[in-house]
Amino acid sequence: MLFILVLLVSLGVLIKGADVFITGAVATARHFRVSPLLVGMVIVGFGTSAPEMLVSTMSAVEGASGIALGNAWGSNIANIALILGVTALIRPVTVQSRVLRTELPILLGVTVLAGVQVIDGSLGRWDAVLLLVLFAGFLFWSIRFQRAEPTDPLADQVVREVMSDGGEDGGEDPGGRVLGGPRVQPVGRSVVILVIGLVLLIGGSRGVVWGAVGLARAAGISDLIIGLTIVAIGTSLPELASSIAAIRKGEDEIAFGNVVGSNMFNTLIVVGLAGVIRPFPVERMSLVRDVPVMVGLTVLMLLFGIGRRGRAGRINRVEAAVLCLVYAGYLAWLQKHTAAAAGAD
Repeated sequence: MLFILVLLVSLGVLIKGADVFITGAVATARHFRVSPLLVGMVIVGFGTSAPEMLVSTMSAVEGASGIALGNAWGSNIANIALILGVTALIRPVTVQSRVLRTELPILLGVTVLAGVQVIDGSLGRWDAVLLLVLFAGFLFWSIRFQRAEPTDPLADQVVREVMSDGGEDGGEDPGGRVLGGPRVQPVGRSVVILVIGLVLLIGGSRGVVWGAVGLARAAGISDLIIGLTIVAIGTSLPELASSIAAIRKGEDEIAFGNVVGSNMFNTLIVVGLAGVIRPFPVERMSLVRDVPVMVGLTVLMLLFGIGRRGRAGRINRVEAAVLCLVYAGYLAWLQKHTAAAAGAD
């Protein structure tokens, strides 16, 4: 019961820490005139994946490699099947053709690469370095590609909603556009919020790892299974909250891009950082179960997005229900494997 209590409380602290960190990071970036593009792509993308990043890093440091890998891959599966599925059930999600031509094929490619890297049963340090290098290249390419875009809806939304203290004065954003309404927070307050968010992230992540490892060992359950389920779902809650908020405001591109971007971060940065800190073995069952599910869901998301006649379409409620059913089946598969392993012991 102690492990469960610590795990639940730490997940709450972790999720709140991610929200506070985004608030402080975006507000601080505003004062240093960082462009809205970089705010939207880097800070918000990092913030929503910060729980996965911190948990996997702490897990690698403490030698719990199963939680590190299970957290990243389990979050990818949950992001597509659960988060995108629930979001599209609330309201069908329109998929932009540009995402189908660029980001989604790249995500599919790095997901397949992640599976190929662990065919030998381990993730080596050079494998992890390659993932980090690929992320740096993807980030550089994205920044150059996105500069041609006239607007950045994600950054505009963040600038308006996050960087205010309730005043009435307008101002200019880092790109020089005038923002009516609330004025920005003082720089000192922004930095304090940033530090508080970072402390909450670190403390929450350590609590999650301690509770998850203790729960796994006490119940005789593989730490990989704990990482794929409880930890993965818990650290994916920021993506769920932001996707639902975006879809309710009609920002389909933000909701869909949140899932794609988060999975890119998880596959390249989260696994890469954990592997650089400490190379780790990969269970054979993960190769025959988790990798095919992760790749298959990415392909399914691409096919749903293409729509009819090869054009960009919508992920409708029927397709959303299919995604949710796939996730339910995946959890049932995990439960069956856990029961079989317990019986063998």
